[in-house]
Amino acid sequence: MASDPDCLFCKIVAGEIPATKVAEDERTVAFMDINPATRGHLLVVPREHTRDLLEIGGEDLAACASAAARLAARVKERLGADGVNLLNSCGAAAWQTVFHFHLHVIPRYDDDPLRLPWKPEPGDEDEIKAAARELTR
Repeated sequence: MASDPDCLFCKIVAGEIPATKVAEDERTVAFMDINPATRGHLLVVPREHTRDLLEIGGEDLAACASAAARLAARVKERLGADGVNLLNSCGAAAWQTVFHFHLHVIPRYDDDPLRLPWKPEPGDEDEIKAAARELTR
C-alpha cells in the first residue's frame, strides 16, 4: 500500500503517531479531528496515500464516502447532532492543509457557532450559462 513518509495522515494510518480512531476497514480509517469545529468532528481518510480529490481512485473515494455516511448516521444517533456536514477541501485555495485526501464529518447542532463561508445570493445568469457551456463540452 502506497504511503508518504512525510504525510501526517499516513503516519496515523500506520500507527506511527497517536490518533483517536473511531472506525476502520480494509480501505479507510476514521479518527477524531484534533482541531474540531464542533463536538464529534472526525476525519475519514483512505489507507493509501492520495493527495486530493483529483487523484483519488474511484474505489477509495467510494469507500471513504460510504464510511463517512455511516459515521454521519452515528453522530446523529449517538451524539444527538441535529445535522451533519461532509466537507472536502481540494487544494490550498480551497483550505486543504493536509495533502492526503480526507472527508470531514462535522456534526451540526442547532446552537453551534458555524456559519456558511459565503452568503448565498443569485448569480449572474449569463455567467452561469457560460460556465455550464464550458463544463459540457
